[in-house]
Amino acid sequence: MSTEPSSSIDLFADTALDDPYPLYEVLRRIGPAVWLERHDAWFVGRYEDVKAALSRPEIFSSENGIALTDAANRQILNGTVLEAGGMRHVGLRRPLSRQLAPRTMKSLIPEIRSRADHLATEYISRGTFDAVELATEFVAGQVVHLMGLPDSTRPRLVASAAATFDMFGPENARHREAAPLAAAMMTFLSGEVSRDTVRPGSWMADLYRAADDGDIGEDDVVPLMSAYTTAGMDTTIRGIIAALHHLAAHFRYFKELRAGRLGAAAVFEEAIRLDAPVQGFGRRVTRDTRIGDTRIRAGEQVWLSFGSSGRDPRQWGSFADTFRPGRTGGDLHLALGHGPHACAGRNLALAQAASLLEALAHYGTRLEPGGDPVRARNNVLHGWETLPLTITPDRRRTGRPPSSTGT
Repeated sequence: MSTEPSSSIDLFADTALDDPYPLYEVLRRIGPAVWLERHDAWFVGRYEDVKAALSRPEIFSSENGIALTDAANRQILNGTVLEAGGMRHVGLRRPLSRQLAPRTMKSLIPEIRSRADHLATEYISRGTFDAVELATEFVAGQVVHLMGLPDSTRPRLVASAAATFDMFGPENARHREAAPLAAAMMTFLSGEVSRDTVRPGSWMADLYRAADDGDIGEDDVVPLMSAYTTAGMDTTIRGIIAALHHLAAHFRYFKELRAGRLGAAAVFEEAIRLDAPVQGFGRRVTRDTRIGDTRIRAGEQVWLSFGSSGRDPRQWGSFADTFRPGRTGGDLHLALGHGPHACAGRNLALAQAASLLEALAHYGTRLEPGGDPVRARNNVLHGWETLPLTITPDRRRTGRPPSSTGT
C-alpha cells in the first residue's frame, strides 16, 4: 500500500462527523482513490468516480461490503435488500415497486399535502419550533401508516433507526453502543409485526402476499420492512431538516419559494446535494480494477462518499460548497444513490419534502434561526439533533392553492 495514495485521516472522529467537508476536500485533492489507513478501505470521493462505481455493481459489489466491519455485514446486512446483488436484489425490490412508482405517488399527494398543511400550521402557531421534531413527526407518521405497522412500533423505529446506520461505520464507540440496539430492534419487530397486526391493503400486507406467492421468502418480510422504513424515514427526515436549515440561513430563497419563483423540490434536492443525509456506504471489489491510476485489488473495500461527491467542484463548479437551489443539474446528485441500488423511495421523499416546505412557505412569512442547533453524531448519517427555528405566521392565508412545484 505504501506506493499508493494514503491518509491517516479518521473520517469517523467526532470533529470529522460534525464537519466532514474540509477533510473530503483534502482527500479529493490527494487522488481519486485514497487508502484510509485507519479503516482499511479506499476512500472514493470525486463525483464521477462515485457514480461510476455505483453503476458497476458487478465490480463494486454491495455483498459483504456495505459496512466497514465484517460483523455488521454478516449479522445485520446479510441477505437484506441493501446488501443483495443481482437477481436477488431485483426480486427483493419487486414487491413494493408498484407502491413506490410515480403514478402511485401521485395518488398519495392529496393525503401528503393535507398532513403537511395540518402540521405546518400547528408548528407555525408556536412561533419557535424544533425542525427535527416537525420533520420526524411528519415523515415517520406517514411512513409507518403506509407500511401498515402498528402504532406501537413507531417510537422504537424512530429511536433505533440511527443505531442501524451507526453499525455501518468502523468498530468505534458509536458502533459498539449501537450493536445491542440494532439487534433488539429486529427482535422487537419480529414480535410486533405479523399478518394479524399489519393494516389490510398496506405495503406490509403486500409483502406478506409476495411471501405467500413465493416471490420472496417468509424470512425476508420483516427485514425488508425494516430496511424500507428505516431508509424511508431517516433520509427524508434529515433532508427536510437540512433544507430548513439552509432556508433559514438564506432567507431570500425562502422568499422565492413563498412567491412561487422557486420549486420546493429543487430546494430539497440542493439541500441533500450539499448535506447528504447518508454520507457514504461501502462496496467490496470483486476483481482487480482501477480508479484513475490507482489499482484496487479484488477483495478490498471502497468507501463511496456521497457527501464528498456532492461538494466536488469538478461537477458543481466553484460554488460547490454554496447553497444555490435551482442550479442547473441540481437533481444529478448522488445523495439518494445511483444505479441498481438507487433509493427506491425517491418519489415519496420528494413528495413529502416538497409538500412540507411548500406548506411552511405558504403559511409563514419569515423563517430564521431560533437558537443554537446541536449536531447529531452518527457514523453514517449527517444532520442535527435539534434545530430551533422561528417562523412568522401569515394570518391572511387560511388555505393554499394547488401545488405549482410538482407535488
